[in-house]
Amino acid sequence: MTKVFDRPEEFAETALQGFCAANADRVRAVPHGAVRAAPGARGKVALLVGGGSGHYPAFLGYVGTGFADAAVAGDVFASPSTAWIYGVAKAANRGGGVILGFGNYAGDVLNFGSAAERLRAEGIDARILAVTDDVASAKADERARRRGVAGDLPVFKIVGAAAEAGLDMDAVMAVADKVNRATASFGVAFDGCTLPGQGRPLFTVDAGQVGMGLGIHGEPGISTQAMMPATELARTLLQPLLAERPAGHDGRVAVILNGLGRTKYEELFVLWHHLTGMLADAGLTVVEPEVGEFVTSLDMAGCSLTITWLDDELEGYWRAPADAPAFRKGTVARPLAAEAVEAGVEIAGEIAQGSAESQEAGRRVAALIGHVATALADAEEELGRIDAQAGDGDHGQGMARGSAAAAAAAEKAVLAGAGAGTVLSLAGDAWADRAGGTSGALWGVALRAWGQALGDADKPSARTVAQGAQAAHDAIVRLGGAKVGDKTLVDSLVPFVEVLTERVAAGESLGVAWAAAAARSTEAADATAQLTPKLGRARPLAERSLGHPDAGAVSLALCARVVGANLSD
Repeated sequence: MTKVFDRPEEFAETALQGFCAANADRVRAVPHGAVRAAPGARGKVALLVGGGSGHYPAFLGYVGTGFADAAVAGDVFASPSTAWIYGVAKAANRGGGVILGFGNYAGDVLNFGSAAERLRAEGIDARILAVTDDVASAKADERARRRGVAGDLPVFKIVGAAAEAGLDMDAVMAVADKVNRATASFGVAFDGCTLPGQGRPLFTVDAGQVGMGLGIHGEPGISTQAMMPATELARTLLQPLLAERPAGHDGRVAVILNGLGRTKYEELFVLWHHLTGMLADAGLTVVEPEVGEFVTSLDMAGCSLTITWLDDELEGYWRAPADAPAFRKGTVARPLAAEAVEAGVEIAGEIAQGSAESQEAGRRVAALIGHVATALADAEEELGRIDAQAGDGDHGQGMARGSAAAAAAAEKAVLAGAGAGTVLSLAGDAWADRAGGTSGALWGVALRAWGQALGDADKPSARTVAQGAQAAHDAIVRLGGAKVGDKTLVDSLVPFVEVLTERVAAGESLGVAWAAAAARSTEAADATAQLTPKLGRARPLAERSLGHPDAGAVSLALCARVVGANLSD
């Protein structure tokens, strides 16, 4: 298990600080991440990579010339929040726009997507690069649903080299799309990993067995087989990737054999010995292979094999020099850290003052969020129990933590003279930061969108509140991709928004309309017990979920009822 830590909840942040101190000649610490000590040329496209901690050298170890411009680090196995990503991206921006690169996991998709929207709203060209290389997680015709694993290394390396060469944003993104589609990985696990401070593994593999295609956070694989000799294991890793070979491809490949944390280099070299012959027999020409640890999972035992099918362009960028703490290729003229210029993180400045009417509304908003936080704290255990039916059981904890942080942020904003829109927006940011996970990201983007609809100039009318509810819905659906029937919070959100909008348009007061919407939302949440999940980590455990409502839908309906009970016209 993971043995070296102080307070478990501070593990990721402490590791980040230690990494930056150990590599001060190459990186500079910024809140929740790191940027190059000597930034790239002005006007270049910046590549920001990131995700949850616990996977080093992904992602911090990739920051350097010829590779990434910056990395943002979430908590262990948890996506960094929208605000964290936004802040590090602002620090990394050199004027040519920012590519946000991450593995294709639900929380990352939401938070990086939301950060990109905020950056674009400020005139910064922000693009999304979700790596989708894990062949075990979805079929080839469903590539967009594949997870991102050790394919992060060749994809980010090649994209980083293209950006370093001075290509503009559209050209770099064309390379990114090409290399992502050309990259495939398959992994196996011999044993699970243990989070800091936990007494038992996050997941396990039975003794003498191999988990085929098991994800780096314990996501379900495709099968379990008896442990096998190295020759057979090498063949098992390679065969699924050969099936991904593009038609007519000439056989040039970049190959990465990756250890997941506890499988040591000598074991990897034994596998590579066998793979060398098998790759040649398959008619493949290996270009500058890499064997080692590149995307790990704390102390997980296992390994993965990645192939990127190269052409002349991709080969050139794969071979291009790079100098990062955990990856060096060729020779790079590395500028001294003292030459670093002013690329600094933009910390949230003074809070804009709202009008007198909006400030009063902001105080009411903060009070309502306080009531919601109290209710979610009381419901934490029950929401966790519901979530544990087909999830990891942390929904109640996340909602309690997120809402408490939101309530504190709202009170702080009120004291600073913020209007209703800013109060709600800052509460959303705090909710996402503290709650973590997919639900935290969704609540964060929803409250921020709702706050932007309210604004800070006027007292919000019932119609404006209803428009804000619609904006929150649109943000969740746009970034999360869920629809009614997928067994998510959208199942209770959609009827809430519909009823609120209809009743307000019919002339009912906000309190009456809200109460009706909350009642309909509760009915819809209860009805999710008859659904099976179509998205997220609960999807592979769909049958276990049948007969139990969705925790996200239940908690949203609870919040709606609490607000309704404390809302006055």
